[in-house]
Amino acid sequence: MIRFGTLMHQLVLAAEDTGHAAEDGHHAIEPGITSGALVEWAWLIVIVPLVAAFVIAFFGKKLPFKGWEIAFGSIAFVGVYGTVLFLLNATQGIVYEGTVAIADIGDFHLEWGWMVDGLSIMMYFLVGVVGTLVFMYALGYMKGDVRFTWFFVSFSLFAGGMLVLVSSPNLIQLIVGWELVGVASYLLIGHYWEDYANVDAANKAFMVNKVADAALFMGAIIMAVSVGSFSFNHILEVVVHGENGALSQWAFWAGLLIFIGAMGKSAQFPLHVWLPDAMAGPTPVSALMHAATMVTAGVYLLGRLFPFYLDVDGLFAGDVRNIIIVIGGLTLFLTGFIAIVQDDIKKVLAYSTVSQLGYMVAAMGAGAYTAGLFHLFTHAFFKALLFLGAGSVIHAVHSNNMSDMGGLRKKMPITFWTFILGTLALVGIFPFAGFFSKDEILASIKYAGGHGQDVANFILILGIAGAFITALYMTRAVALTFFGEYKGKAHPHESPKSMAYPLIGLAFFAVTAGWVNMPGIYTGFTDWLATRVPLTGIGDHHAESFDWALIVIVTPLALLAIAIGWWMYGKDKDTQAERDTFRIPVLWPLLENKYYIDDFYMSGIVRPIMGPLARVVLWIDMNIVDGVVNGVGALMKVFSKGVATVDTNVVDGVFNATGAGTGASGSALRRSFTGRVQQYAAFSFVGVIVIAVLFIIF
Repeated sequence: MIRFGTLMHQLVLAAEDTGHAAEDGHHAIEPGITSGALVEWAWLIVIVPLVAAFVIAFFGKKLPFKGWEIAFGSIAFVGVYGTVLFLLNATQGIVYEGTVAIADIGDFHLEWGWMVDGLSIMMYFLVGVVGTLVFMYALGYMKGDVRFTWFFVSFSLFAGGMLVLVSSPNLIQLIVGWELVGVASYLLIGHYWEDYANVDAANKAFMVNKVADAALFMGAIIMAVSVGSFSFNHILEVVVHGENGALSQWAFWAGLLIFIGAMGKSAQFPLHVWLPDAMAGPTPVSALMHAATMVTAGVYLLGRLFPFYLDVDGLFAGDVRNIIIVIGGLTLFLTGFIAIVQDDIKKVLAYSTVSQLGYMVAAMGAGAYTAGLFHLFTHAFFKALLFLGAGSVIHAVHSNNMSDMGGLRKKMPITFWTFILGTLALVGIFPFAGFFSKDEILASIKYAGGHGQDVANFILILGIAGAFITALYMTRAVALTFFGEYKGKAHPHESPKSMAYPLIGLAFFAVTAGWVNMPGIYTGFTDWLATRVPLTGIGDHHAESFDWALIVIVTPLALLAIAIGWWMYGKDKDTQAERDTFRIPVLWPLLENKYYIDDFYMSGIVRPIMGPLARVVLWIDMNIVDGVVNGVGALMKVFSKGVATVDTNVVDGVFNATGAGTGASGSALRRSFTGRVQQYAAFSFVGVIVIAVLFIIF
C-alpha cells in the first residue's frame, strides 16, 4: 500500500512552550506545498544513485568513460532535483512524507518512505550539489586507476546510502542508510588495498563505528518500544504533546544511546580515532565524506530528533544535552590542536573536520538547532573545497606530505586562490561563509550559558580558543604548501579542467553560503530549516542581531593567530623540516602521539581482549571445530565406502542385468524382422484373432 500526502500537523512550538521570548527571534512558518508530483516523486532522489551503482557494476567497463558517466549523471540528477526543492522550500515551504508499507511485525508497521521537509531538503541539496562537483573532479583525479570502474560503483553506493539515511521517515530506514554508508566507506577507504595500512584504516573505521552502532540500535529499540512505532513523526508527536508515558521513563537512556551512535559517525571524542586514518582513501572520497555524507550523519540525526533533546519540560532527553555540549566542546578543542603537528595535508584537514563537527555537536547540546545545522551547511562547501584543493596539490606533487611541497602558488594559481578562499571561510573571516555560521554557534552557546546551562560558559571559552587554533593550523598549512621554494622532486602543474572547475564552483559557495542567514539582515535559512514534519516551528533560540561582543573578540583572535602562524612558518628555509621547527615541550609530543588514545585502545582494550579471545578461538577451532570436521570426514569416508559397495554390487548389477536382458530380447526380435510381407500379414491376422478372443472372454 502506498500512502501519498502530507503528514503535516498544525503543531507550533510557541514561545511560551519553549521558554524563549518572542524578542529572542522565535520563528514559525506555514508550509505552502504539501502534495504534488514534485514531492511525490522525490523517492527518485534516493533510488537513482543506488540503481546507478548496479548498472556501473554490470556494464561500466563497456562504456566510453568506464562507468563515470552513469555515476556523474545520477548525482547530477540529485543535484538538480535537490536544488529545485531547495528553491521551492525557500519561497513556499514544503512539508511532505510518502511511505510504502513493507510488513507488519506485531504492532509495528515497517515502512520505506521519503521525507521532504526543510531538514531533508537541505541534505538533498548538499549531497547533490557537492556530490556533482566532487564526481566531476574524480574523473581527472582517478584517471588511470586500476579499479576505476569499481571506485564509481562504491562512490555511487556511498552517495545513495546517505540519501537513504536523510530521506528516512523512521529509525529502521535510517539504520539501513546508516549501515550502507558504513559499508561503502569501508570499501572506499580500503580502495588501495594492496597497502596493508589502507586495509587497517578501513577496518578501524568499520569497527569503531560498529561499537557506536550497537548503542544506536539499543537506543532505537528503546524509543520504538516506548512509543509503539519507529516513525520519527510518531515519536515527535509524543514529545510535542508532552505525554508522560513509557518514553519519558526511558528517555534519558534512549537519548544517550542514540547520541553515542551519533558520536561514532560524526567522529566525536573519544570515538574520533577512525576519521584521520580514513584519509587512506582517494581524495574525492575524503571530500565527500567530510562535506556532505558520512560524518554529517550524526549531526543530522540529532537534528531530526532535536525536539526530543530540547525538552524544556524535563519529560524527555533534555538532561542528555549537557553531555552532548561537553563532548562537542572537548572535540572541537582537543582535536584541533592535533592538526598543528600533522605533515600529511589531508590529515590536517581531517582533524579540522573533527573539530568543526565538535562545533556542530556543541551547538545541538546548547539547544541551537539552526546554528548547528547552518554550520553543517556552510562547512560542506568550504571543507569539500579544501579537500579537493589538497587533492589537486597531491595530484601535482605525488605526495601527501607538506614536507614535499612549498612554492606552489605560482605553479598552481587556481588551486592556490581557491584554497585561500576555503581557508578564510574555515577560519571564519568576514564575509566568508564560516564567519556567519561559527558566529551563530558561539552566540547560541553564550545564550545557553546565560539561561541556565552553566556548562555552556566553559564550552564557549573552548569554542573561542578553537577559533584561534583553527586559524593557526590553517596558516601553517597554507605557508608550508604554497609559499617558499618547492621542496619536492616531481614537476608540479595546475590540475586539468575537470579538477579545476569544481574548485571554482565550491569557492563560490565558500564565499556566499553564509549570506543566507545573517541575523538582523536576512534569516531565510532559519525559516527554511524550521519547515518540519510534524512541526511548523522548531522552537530553538534565534538571535535578532550579530553578537558584536563575540565578534570583537573572535575575529581579532583569528587574525592574531594568522599573524603568529605566518611568523612561525612563513619564512622559507632549505627544507620544510627546518621551517617547521617550532615546538612546545611536553605538549608537542602529546599532540604527535594523538594524546595516546590510539595506544590506549590498542594496549588497553584491543590486545587484552583480542589476545585471550584469539587463544580461545584457536582452541575451539583446533579441539572442537577440527574435531567435528574430522569426525564428519571419517564418517563420510565410511559412508562413501558403503556407497561404493552398493554401487558396484547392486546398482551396477541391476543395470548390467537389464542391459543383458535387453540385448537378448533384441537378438530374438531381430529374427522376426525378415522383410517378408506375407509373414507380417500372418502375424497381424494372429494378433487380431487373439484380441477378439480376449474381448469375448473378458
